[in-house]
Amino acid sequence: MNLVLGCPQVGFIVSLTRPTLLLNLAIRDQKENDMNQITFTKTTPPAWLLAFWKEIDDKTFGEGFNCFKEDAQAHLGVAVWKGREEIRESLRRFIDTGFTAHHDLVQYWDGGSLKVFRGIVNMTPDDKSKPVVKPVMTHFFYMDHQNPTKVSEWFGSVGPTQF
Repeated sequence: MNLVLGCPQVGFIVSLTRPTLLLNLAIRDQKENDMNQITFTKTTPPAWLLAFWKEIDDKTFGEGFNCFKEDAQAHLGVAVWKGREEIRESLRRFIDTGFTAHHDLVQYWDGGSLKVFRGIVNMTPDDKSKPVVKPVMTHFFYMDHQNPTKVSEWFGSVGPTQF
């Protein structure tokens, strides 16, 4: 079975026949169009990723954001946020629009410099007369080349929550 995934910067085909997969990845930008081959392993999510989502779910927005470099960039939907603090504050403002989120991780794939996961976010409105929505999400975390324990760029998509 193959899975085709993509976002504006990335497109690839994944073979889902084994917990370890080989992926041909095309990363497009204005300067070049290189093909790289990356091996991904389906595994348990790392502590830094769980801590990051917990900060959002608990509405604390604290130490879990330290997984990002100070100058990291986030691309979520049409938003582009530059810097760890802008990422933190932009997510805080979004969550403070009247709902509580809970992120459920369904799959996590580790490709070394690129981490991919998919899941479901349960969005519970503060207004109890409104229904809970559960959009799917897919996120790509590019790790910093000089410090591979930090995220340098994040591409994510969630939803839509309704049509």
